[in-house]
Amino acid sequence: MKRQNGFSLIELLIVVVIISIIAAIALPNLISSRRAANEASAISSVRTSHGAQMTYQATKGSGNYAHDMAELGSIHVIDATLASGTKSGYSISTAADDASGATLAMFAIGATPSITSGLQRTGSRNFGTDQTGVIQYSSDFNWGMHGTNAYLDPGGTPLNN
Repeated sequence: MKRQNGFSLIELLIVVVIISIIAAIALPNLISSRRAANEASAISSVRTSHGAQMTYQATKGSGNYAHDMAELGSIHVIDATLASGTKSGYSISTAADDASGATLAMFAIGATPSITSGLQRTGSRNFGTDQTGVIQYSSDFNWGMHGTNAYLDPGGTPLNN
């Protein structure tokens, strides 16, 4: 009688099914972890950009803030990746108003997910801050320029960390 070495088709199918089940369990957790990491990076980028705005105001801005991320990057207070406005699946940008008469200079920084739906979604929350330094988040966060005024939508929830 001839003896055959190797695996039967049934044994191989069982192994493939087991690997598929493990992948089906692990994949959602992996995607969720990636989104959480992107959100943590966005919070860090907003915090870094806030510090850069404060440095810009005290050194080069003569009391005013930088009007965009590239301006902060040009004086090397943020890295080139953050200065480009995109980092870890988030679009990060800033807007500023110069001081005028009795009106103080102000700015707003916002971080919004680059992809907002599907499996490739990079985050589910928007983050932002202004000259106060309080980082807020919301799923429908508004920030930016309104006419000539930088604003941060007061509907955001302060981040507790």
